[in-house]
Amino acid sequence: MPSDSPATQFLTVAEVAEQMRVSKMTVYRLVHSGELPAVRVGKSFRVPQKALDDYLAGAYFDADRITS
Repeated sequence: MPSDSPATQFLTVAEVAEQMRVSKMTVYRLVHSGELPAVRVGKSFRVPQKALDDYLAGAYFDADRITS
């Protein structure tokens, strides 16, 4: 039965770390703190691509607005 909505793509912690250019430990910290939603599959975590996209979109800031 086909669905109109696209299938959710899940990323491993290593894939998220590679896309963000950070360590896997940083991704684990984001997941455990609740800042980056993830689902647990066995002993592993999987991060929905949309959750990563939303996290990164919300992480942008205007460096010109920072005052000394």
